Amino acid sequence: MSVMRKMSTAVAVAMVMLGLATGDSAQTQVSKVFSGAKVNAGTVTHTIQNGKHVLTLSGDFKVPDTPDPHWQVVDAKGRVFLLQRLPIKGLLGDKVNTSITLPGYIEDIAKVQIYCAWAEVVLGETTFDAKVTTVATK
Repeated sequence: MSVMRKMSTAVAVAMVMLGLATGDSAQTQVSKVFSGAKVNAGTVTHTIQNGKHVLTLSGDFKVPDTPDPHWQVVDAKGRVFLLQRLPIKGLLGDKVNTSITLPGYIEDIAKVQIYCAWAEVVLGETTFDAKVTTVATK
């Protein structure tokens, strides 16, 4: 009897672990296509990785040819959060921040924008079909 109980406990633990492992993938959301003055292609995918909210640009996204493009997020209250610069200058050539981990103080995402900090203008923006909440609800 104790062997059966141990086996059923092990199966239950495995099922819980499997549920936790696949829980992040259930949170994946893909935005609409960017639209704006300089950015009119590509999407953003929102995922949860290791408990953190991550935004990732699609492969067809092209970094606009502007002086200082950045990630920018607008929340449901209209608060604007200027985040990382898209291009990364380095010794081994230029790279792009195609993914960004959102800071914990951003509560939700109403829009994702590509913003030129030099010209202070939105180059393109996108939204998600469903609300994206980045804080745990109580």
